[in-house]
Amino acid sequence: MGCAEDIRERPVKSRYFGVVLCIAAWVLIMPACTFAQGNCASPIDEPWKRHAIDNSSRGADGVRLEDVNEDGLLDITTGWEEGGVTRVYVHPGYNRARASWPAVTVGKTPSVEDAVFCDVDRDGAVDVISSCEGGTRCMFVHWAPGKASLYLQPGAWRTDAIPATRDKTAWMFALPMQIDGRNGTDIAVASKGQGALVGWLQSPDNPRSMADWKLHVLYTAGWIMSLVSVDVDGDGDLDLVVSDRKGDNSGALWLENPDSKNKEDRWPEHRIGASGREVMFVDVADLDRDGRRDVVAAVKPNQIHWLRCPADPADPWPAHVIEPALAVGTGTAKGVRIGDVDGNGNLDIVYSCEQANPPRRGLVWLGYVETPAAGKWNTHDISGPEGIKFDRIELLDVDGDGDLDVLTCEERHQNKGLGVVWYENPLGRRR
Repeated sequence: MGCAEDIRERPVKSRYFGVVLCIAAWVLIMPACTFAQGNCASPIDEPWKRHAIDNSSRGADGVRLEDVNEDGLLDITTGWEEGGVTRVYVHPGYNRARASWPAVTVGKTPSVEDAVFCDVDRDGAVDVISSCEGGTRCMFVHWAPGKASLYLQPGAWRTDAIPATRDKTAWMFALPMQIDGRNGTDIAVASKGQGALVGWLQSPDNPRSMADWKLHVLYTAGWIMSLVSVDVDGDGDLDLVVSDRKGDNSGALWLENPDSKNKEDRWPEHRIGASGREVMFVDVADLDRDGRRDVVAAVKPNQIHWLRCPADPADPWPAHVIEPALAVGTGTAKGVRIGDVDGNGNLDIVYSCEQANPPRRGLVWLGYVETPAAGKWNTHDISGPEGIKFDRIELLDVDGDGDLDVLTCEERHQNKGLGVVWYENPLGRRR
């Protein structure tokens, strides 16, 4: 029965007692409730177990994946912004994944914002490309040694600057992709601040000839956070999904790869959503399983925008706003990644945050009730109270137990940061 009905049926002393009980219950429950889309905030779950891959430097800034040694396991590269180095981590095998991973510093890169794998010269050894802002304002190729046995030897790596990028702008992101159909792999690039752009570096006949790389500008930007290569319009070539965080054109958009052979002109721009908002990292996935890939974006201060792809992606994209609700709160929006976290067959959202000062959480996951469009999402803790500034997210089965673990970086905990870390999905332990 409800409290009011109980009070009416009881004597005076019981009535007062009932009132006291109702007030006490209200006091206990209300601090744990915030109202987002009409739902009480989710209670706190047990945090996932955290494992450190590397915490030896400062300011780990994003993780990118590739199987560099063809053992079927994904390896990692990361730039350490404050530490001024770029490093590679080789997956040690499932049984040893919970300890520190074998690592190599591939180059010194002050103010590095991003590092990504790419076999730039097509010699079979996987190189690394670093993007630097700050006073460096340059991109670099770190050439991997030709012998696999030397891959983890720092002295076997060599670093070259890409002259076309020097002092142009503050470089934020690089995405290897074939654009012109000639020579080696080209590189889509993005930056922030003065001279900010989305563009691409055209690979020359000899990729080792650094002076021959050419930069082509596709879009004038404010502060690019994400570049995702995907065939948005289904015409057989790769377009670019972009999140622009600052400036007059902020929001999520896609740049259409032109049908013409001349890829050097600016690509047609199509707006996706969250225009005028501070859009952080995005992911591209078919969240509602309708056969079209949607865009899911982390949007400041603390929202997730699910932007549903229409039949014609040049048309407006319907938007659904999701607000993560946890009893102790979360930090401000930073990253999202889509995957089936709890193994129920539905796609969930993993969400990372900045400014997650305790007791707020910096890493959580959201699962929907009924359908994604119904608007009811439950929020679950991953990180616990430790960690303040998290970054890009990757979902992969790190330990080989059949579920998706969460791989990310954290760069502000106790000034140094937690480093490159992964959180072990408890689903595998419950099976």
